[in-house]
Amino acid sequence: MNVYEAVTSRRAVRGFTGRQVPREVLERVLAAAAWSPSGSNLQPWHVYVLTGEPLAELKKRAGARVAAGDAWDEREYPMYPADLKSPYRERRAAFGKERYGALGVRRDDWESRQRAAAANWQCFGAPAALFCYIDADMGPPQWADVGMYLQTVMLLLRAEGLHSCPQMAWSVYRTTVAEVLSPPEGLVLFCGLSIGYEDVTVRHPRTGRAPLDETVTFVEGAGRRLQAA
Repeated sequence: MNVYEAVTSRRAVRGFTGRQVPREVLERVLAAAAWSPSGSNLQPWHVYVLTGEPLAELKKRAGARVAAGDAWDEREYPMYPADLKSPYRERRAAFGKERYGALGVRRDDWESRQRAAAANWQCFGAPAALFCYIDADMGPPQWADVGMYLQTVMLLLRAEGLHSCPQMAWSVYRTTVAEVLSPPEGLVLFCGLSIGYEDVTVRHPRTGRAPLDETVTFVEGAGRRLQAA
C-alpha cells in the first residue's frame, strides 16, 4: 500500500471484529511513528496501549458509567469553539446528519443518539486501544505535534491492513481511563484510538471533504511582485 492509498483509505471505522492485533504489529507501527515531526524534537506524546484484560476492564468500567447515567467528566480542553462560525458549523452539522442518518437515527431521537454515542466507550468492539496524553503545560504547537504523530500512527496502521477510530470522546471519561492506566500527574488525555480489523458488515458512511478551492489558495504566476517592508 503506497502513501496515497493509506491516506485515502483511512477513515474513522466504527465497527471492528474480535480478531486480535499481534503485539509485534503494534510495536512496529509505534516504533516507526516515533519518527513523526515535532518542534525541536520534543516528542510531546505519552502513549498507552491496551489489549486483553486491561482493555476489557476499561470497557466494563465505562459501560457501568453509561448504564448508570453518570455525568461526563469536565473537559480539560475545549473540543470546539463555543461559537462555531461558518463554514465549520455547516461542516459539523453535515457530519452529524451523515453519521446518524446512516444509523437510521432521527435528529430528535436523543435516546438512540445516546446509544450510538455509547459505542465509543466500548471502542466499537476493537481488540486494541491507544490512549494519547500530553503534558498540561504544553502549548498549541505541541498539540499540533501530537496530531501529526497520531496521523502517522493511523497511516501506518493502514499499511498493516488495520483500521482505527480517533476518539476525543474518551476525554469526558478521562477519570475512568486514569483508574486503569494510572498516568502521572500533569498529563491531559487528548484522545483514545480504537485499533483493529474492520467489521465489513457494519455500514460506515464516508464523510465528504470540502472542495480544494475552499481550503487551499495557490499563489503563483510570473510577474508577481512582493512589496518591500
